[in-house]
Amino acid sequence: MSFLQPRGSGTAAASSADANSVVEPALPQAVGYVVVVVVGFLIAFIMVFATYVLKKTAGEDNRKTEMFMTANRSVRTGLTTSAVVSSWLWSTAMLGSTLVGYNFGIAGPFWFAAGCSPMIVFFALLGIACKLRVPEAHTLLEIVRIRYGTPGHIVWIVLCLINNIIAIANMLLGASSAIAALTGMHIIAATFLLPAGVVLYTFVGGIKATFLTDYFHTFVITIVICFLTIKTFTTPEITSVGHMWDLIAAAGTQHPVDGNQNGSYLTMTSKGGILFGIIHILANFGLVIMDTGFFVKAFSAAPQAVVPAYITGGIAYFAIPWCLGTLMSFTALSLEGTTRFPTFPRRMTSTEVSNGLVLPYAAIAIAGKGGAVAILLIIFMAVTSTISAQVISVSSIISFDIYRQYIKKTATDRDVIRWSHIGVVFFGLFSACFSTALHYGNVDLGWTLYMLGVLTCPGIFPTVFTILWKKQSKAAAIISPLLGLATGIAVWLGTAYAFTGAITVAATGETLPCVYGTVASALSPALYSVIISYARPANYDWADFRKEKLALDSDAASATSTTPVKTPELSDEEKAEQRTSYEANKAKFKHWGKIAAAWSLATFFGHWVLWPLPIYASGYIFSKTFFSAWVVVSIIWVWGTMFVVGFYPIIDGREQILQVWRGLASTGTTTPVVSDKESNKEISVERQGVD
Repeated sequence: MSFLQPRGSGTAAASSADANSVVEPALPQAVGYVVVVVVGFLIAFIMVFATYVLKKTAGEDNRKTEMFMTANRSVRTGLTTSAVVSSWLWSTAMLGSTLVGYNFGIAGPFWFAAGCSPMIVFFALLGIACKLRVPEAHTLLEIVRIRYGTPGHIVWIVLCLINNIIAIANMLLGASSAIAALTGMHIIAATFLLPAGVVLYTFVGGIKATFLTDYFHTFVITIVICFLTIKTFTTPEITSVGHMWDLIAAAGTQHPVDGNQNGSYLTMTSKGGILFGIIHILANFGLVIMDTGFFVKAFSAAPQAVVPAYITGGIAYFAIPWCLGTLMSFTALSLEGTTRFPTFPRRMTSTEVSNGLVLPYAAIAIAGKGGAVAILLIIFMAVTSTISAQVISVSSIISFDIYRQYIKKTATDRDVIRWSHIGVVFFGLFSACFSTALHYGNVDLGWTLYMLGVLTCPGIFPTVFTILWKKQSKAAAIISPLLGLATGIAVWLGTAYAFTGAITVAATGETLPCVYGTVASALSPALYSVIISYARPANYDWADFRKEKLALDSDAASATSTTPVKTPELSDEEKAEQRTSYEANKAKFKHWGKIAAAWSLATFFGHWVLWPLPIYASGYIFSKTFFSAWVVVSIIWVWGTMFVVGFYPIIDGREQILQVWRGLASTGTTTPVVSDKESNKEISVERQGVD
């Protein structure tokens, strides 16, 4: 039995043969091109200008690799918090949470949010562990190479690239379909134009530009979401939260949900909802842990900012899919039978739902063209911000882990920057081509949302063990993710064939095959790794991580010299200094690690056990009072999120803002670019930890 409606392809207007199912775009096609092209390039030029200003006033020179890739490891808590929320605020988070809310009722958005927050907080533990053990790392893959050598490094390169490709395709498919439905813009044009502006500002600004756009985009998105929380209940057909309860209760009677308690939309007792939740949390752990972009942001944060930023970001993020998914999916269910709804007099087709059109249609229903513009804007903001993170992630793999390691070991700072730029352009173009191929293969947002865990999960436990468990052997690290990937794919395809008698896009997108495949892909590598590790035990010395110098020297001589300079090994004096610094700051980092571990456990048990399971097990159908409290709390929480991501970075970064302002106000004064000596001092501070 499938708990997700059958898949379709393309936009509603393009894919339906039934003329009665065609929905006219709410906005002219020109609006789509203006937002995607004009606004996209306007933001890109603003970010390029911001990069120039930061270079002139704060000495942040993006021609240096340490600045381009890791922002000199100095990003403060506020900006990191905003970037953390943005990293998980994919266009699919907004489109997907409303999709599952429409399909499963109130359980869908909750499980969507609960599938994200625990791993955001858990990443604080991984981030602070990396800061302690490999303070000069630029990518996750450098850590893997040092511990497991070339074979392990190559395996992780493949796993991480698969993860990035699937992730960006998932984003582009959903965003392009929604933009095409809202404006009539050709879906392929949207697919190719969306990454264009992103490539431009990432090419110039590197990771700091990504942080700045993360902040701007996330602030705008949360403002729009807060606007929708008000607009929903000023619609004549939905006068209050209690009135919405009446409408949803009636919808459950007219269109009962298969697998829900009494077919109601107002219950956490939903088979489809909890199965989606299992897929979602495992797939998200894979997407995050195997995405080097998340590690790059952790490496870029100041040591004292990592744990507070990820904990705060995890708490703040939860409200977005929970509140937005609940309100917009229930708005769609409430208004489907009225003339306000774009599909009236019919319900949404399975193709429209699977393409993620619940959110734009609901926004149009409550706010008309203004709602369409709002959704177009936040989808554009979300997809471009996350594309930037994916592009910088793949760029880091190409420059540091492929070029610097296997093509030119003696690469200079300039060489690495050049290949970082090549990686940015290449992956931006490749992602558009790959998403286009999936579109013409009848693959849509719903399919990728369910199956991506099969491909992204095999590296979860081997990666976590690499950072946190010294007993994992080299053989276990190399073999277990490959066996896990093979196991997951075999289970996925095998169960799809067993349930449907065929292996097609529709069959492999069914819920149960995706659940079985994702669970096998995620958990089997843990078993394989433990067995192999104890058969051939290891006892890795964490100090070995710090024996290799990973930071690039970028002095003026090497920048202008035609003779490549090999990255030097640490001197005996430097090694002794590192050992002393490590021991001196070990307790401090362990303290942060304990806080991160405690919050990770608390978040998981709170969001997955203490809060939802009693409601699920009781078969409780929400009363009007309980539903009202549920919605009101989610609205208050999302407004709090808006203040955290919008104003906290300004307060926390006020010193640098004033520095930039004074630099701009000073005429005839030039702030000197950070010298190599100062740059090396930054690295030294990073090695030593925080005071």
